[in-house]
Amino acid sequence: MKKAYLYAGGAIFFWSTAATVSKILLRELNNIQLLWMNSLWAGVFLLVLNIALGNFKKHKDYTVKDYLVMAAISIPATVLYYVFYYAGTDILPASQAFIINYLWPIMSLIFACVILKEKLTAKKIIAILISFFGVIVVVGGDLGNFDRQMLFGALYCILGAISYGLYTALSKKMPYDKMMTLMVGYFIAFIFTTVLNFVRGDLFIPAANQILGFAWSGIFTAATANTCWALAIANGKTEKISNLAYITPFLSIVWTAVFLREEIGVNSLLGLGIIVFGIIMQLKKTEKTESAG
Repeated sequence: MKKAYLYAGGAIFFWSTAATVSKILLRELNNIQLLWMNSLWAGVFLLVLNIALGNFKKHKDYTVKDYLVMAAISIPATVLYYVFYYAGTDILPASQAFIINYLWPIMSLIFACVILKEKLTAKKIIAILISFFGVIVVVGGDLGNFDRQMLFGALYCILGAISYGLYTALSKKMPYDKMMTLMVGYFIAFIFTTVLNFVRGDLFIPAANQILGFAWSGIFTAATANTCWALAIANGKTEKISNLAYITPFLSIVWTAVFLREEIGVNSLLGLGIIVFGIIMQLKKTEKTESAG
């Protein structure tokens, strides 16, 4: 279990930088262009890592069907999640988009109950309701200025959360190597976005000042963070590990305030506080139950 917490900690740190880096890159790119470069760096990094660790030798018995299943498992995380999250971040302030997107741990609990047949307890239902209420508070503070674009931004972030929650459950259900699975997924994302950008006439050569951002986004906030998270889920209980993810928005707010100079609204802090309060309540009840057992 300690190993699971270490993996989760790495994922949390790298994810906390995602909103800031992606918002900077989206100033000059659209969401599909960003995913194109992001998936290239992530796929190549995982390819090198898998070769270095000898994963290809260890998993030489994988069949074509196995690789197709890996692709299906990873697409929600490597394609759908980023398409929706980047689209939402492009519209909303980075901090707000990031907080709304953090419905995904709750989505993990929901899909764990549906796909992994984990028990849907009263504590989980309470956590789900509190988290959704927290998101309403985050968005609700701007209702006076709420236009159609902001509505789409919030919807994109929620769809991204659903996509990643689905991946979390599928990743735990299927016994494939996590780094191999994500590598396949990122190369699928690269192929898909290459074709889409070509059709749309959006292919480009990265500028020198963009390369560092693409490298950080692809290697750390994508490949490393997602691999760490998959390993954390595989080595721990879904509900406990998922709850730790709520630390990430607090770190993300620090980065957006420092590097993007975004003003953090009271509604964002209040909504995030409500989410975390619900999670802390659930954790305390869980600890008492385990102690009694």
